[in-house]
Amino acid sequence: MSIILDHVSHIYGEDTEMAVKALDDVNLVIPDGQFIGLIGHTGSGKSTLVQHLNGLMKPTSGSIYFNGEDINSEGFQKKELRSKVGLVFQYPEHQLFEADVFTDVCFGPKNLGLPKLEMQMRAYDALKLVGLEEEYYYQSPFDLSGGQKRRVAIAGVLAMKPEVLILDEPTAGLDPKGRDEILDQVAKLKQETGITVVLVSHSMDDVAKYVDRIIVMNKGKVAFDDVPREVFKHYEELEKIGLSAPQVTYVMQDLRNHGIMVSDDVTTIEEAKEEILKYLHRT
Repeated sequence: MSIILDHVSHIYGEDTEMAVKALDDVNLVIPDGQFIGLIGHTGSGKSTLVQHLNGLMKPTSGSIYFNGEDINSEGFQKKELRSKVGLVFQYPEHQLFEADVFTDVCFGPKNLGLPKLEMQMRAYDALKLVGLEEEYYYQSPFDLSGGQKRRVAIAGVLAMKPEVLILDEPTAGLDPKGRDEILDQVAKLKQETGITVVLVSHSMDDVAKYVDRIIVMNKGKVAFDDVPREVFKHYEELEKIGLSAPQVTYVMQDLRNHGIMVSDDVTTIEEAKEEILKYLHRT
């Protein structure tokens, strides 16, 4: 089970003077069970890319395969695809519309034609997975905080039992506490279910803590695609395309520049702490 992008390009306004190439010959394989960070500055093509993964957008050229089938071939069931490749948009209010939280999360399973009891059990399980307290289940989703709305939007997708969960900037607009809560919950969900997660972000610090693999987009192309520590070795190149490495990368580099010979091949604060302790024990 995987998603494959084969020479995918997308041009907005093709055959017009305003044509913009948002994706440029992208080749990717997204295997089962990975936690992927999709990074890029505004306009890099990352949001356009994820909307191709479940067929919301069609490539100008190239092919996209899900479990070996071309999703844009005649007769392919995109409704079924979207139940398996779930996309949570950047602004959750775009996906919330029912009178209360529980009914909203039931919408996806109901649309699949499931029996009422199974539909309700899926909604209940999904809300538990995202860590929303039961006291909010029968409140209007529009009365919730930003972080709670994100949880409900994610639950609405999880209730469809997708194989792939795509989160487009799920922490946008949240304070640091809310951001950490959402990402910790996503990491816990990944660990408990083994679902494939694609986390779209512009924050290297956010993804460094959680993901197995980072794909960096720039001008519609894949600039880097590797494990975090290998991507962050290219922090100077990242800076040139409007990104940066995690703050801890610069801290470790500064230590080395001052003669404290710690490894700068770390990606998280926890790793940096361990490396500094090792250095202190050596001296």
